[in-house]
Amino acid sequence: MKIICFGDSLTRGVSFVKGRPRILKDNYPTILSKLFTGNTFSVEGVEVLNKGVFNDNSDLLMKRLDKDVLMEEPDYVLISVGGNDCNFVWDEVAEFPEVEHTPIVPIAKYTDNVKTIVEKVRERNIIPVILTLPPLAPVQYYQFLADKYGNSISHWISLCGGIEHWHGLYNRQLQRIADQLNVLTIDVRSCLRQAGNIHDFISDDGIHLNASGYEKMGTAVFQELNKLIVPYA
Repeated sequence: MKIICFGDSLTRGVSFVKGRPRILKDNYPTILSKLFTGNTFSVEGVEVLNKGVFNDNSDLLMKRLDKDVLMEEPDYVLISVGGNDCNFVWDEVAEFPEVEHTPIVPIAKYTDNVKTIVEKVRERNIIPVILTLPPLAPVQYYQFLADKYGNSISHWISLCGGIEHWHGLYNRQLQRIADQLNVLTIDVRSCLRQAGNIHDFISDDGIHLNASGYEKMGTAVFQELNKLIVPYA
C-alpha cells in the first residue's frame, strides 16, 4: 500500500530555529511511516512518500500533481495545503501598508484548486484525505514578520483582522470543501490544540511546527488513517 503526503513546508518538515529554517528529519510523513511499521495492529507493507515542498501553495501543487501524485499511483493521497495560500507578500505590505492587499492565492482560486486536486485523484481511483491547517501562534508570527520587515507591517495587520483571521477563513473553507465532496478529513488543527499548550508545538516563527508538533501531527494522522485502512486490509 502506498500513501503520498502532498503539501507544503508542513509536509516537508520545515521548522524555524533562531530565525532560520531547518528541515527536520522526523517530519509528519516520517512519523507516519514509523507508526505503520511498528504497529502490530496495522496493515503491513505501507510505503509513505513525502511530496512536500517549502513555500508551495495550491497553485503550485496543481502544477506538480501529475508528477508527484498521479504518476506514482498511490492508494491514498494526504492533501495538506493552505498556509501559504492565505499568506501575503509581506515586503509589499511593509512598503505600502496603507493600501489593500490580497492573499497570495485568493480563496475562490484556492477552493477551485483543492476541488480539482480531489477530482483528479479520484479519477485515478486514489482516495483523497484532506488535512486541516495546523494552528498558528499569531503573536509569535507578527514578531517574526516585524523583525524581518519592520514595524510598519503591524498597522496593516491590525486593519485586515490579522493573519489568524485569514488562516481560520481558509481552514473553514477547506472543511466546507471536504463536506461538499464527501472527502475524509483529519482535523490536525483540533488535535494539536487539544494536545496541550500550542506554543509547545510551534517553532520560533509562530507558523511552522517544531519536532514535538510534527510528532503530534504524524500520530494524529496515523490514528485516523489507520481506522480507515485496517478494516479493508
